[in-house]
Amino acid sequence: MTAESSVMLNLDGYTNVPPGKIATVVTYLEMLERPSAPPVQKPDAWTLQRIDEDRRRYRALFRQVGEPWLWFSRAVMPDDKLAGILNDPRVEAYALRDGTSDVGLLELDFRSGDEVELAFFGLVPGHIGRGAGRFLMNEAIGRAFARPIRRLFVHTCTLDSPGALPFYIRSGFTPYRRDIEVVDDPRLLGLFPLEAAPHIPVLVPAGNEKGAS
Repeated sequence: MTAESSVMLNLDGYTNVPPGKIATVVTYLEMLERPSAPPVQKPDAWTLQRIDEDRRRYRALFRQVGEPWLWFSRAVMPDDKLAGILNDPRVEAYALRDGTSDVGLLELDFRSGDEVELAFFGLVPGHIGRGAGRFLMNEAIGRAFARPIRRLFVHTCTLDSPGALPFYIRSGFTPYRRDIEVVDDPRLLGLFPLEAAPHIPVLVPAGNEKGAS
């Protein structure tokens, strides 16, 4: 195979994403046993608080953490459906506090029996790189493997922080699957300001320029 034919073969893999949509590569990861985690020096001010029953607080924290990365699933979820998830005793949602405010979100979903999903995990802007993520991950792993589970799994995507996937791998997760997801751009639906996630350009459908201004 010549270099030219190799390039042509690669080009055949391109798929057009229509204006008004966003596309992301989703990577799924799993952890089959608890790794040995290095100790984290936890500031006295850091605490974890359950927020399952406080949906207003949950939504506010979810938006703070997720808006820069276009997390939209819980932003569009009806309140009764969200309540059905968070009110389930097999779902644990936590806010990481720095003494004065919520700075991190951790949600573990135990509803699949011997499999646990790290459903949501993230920090508000300005707190990445300060050790809070490592502390929060150690808490997630410890709480998951405190039960007789077969695996802990999570997924991340290319809309997320560039450091997310390497962080999960360093934490002991192993990638096992990859998908491509194409969805409506939540900024064009009015769920987030157009300025959100500036690393992902907004491609406005023809004739809809006024609505995006």
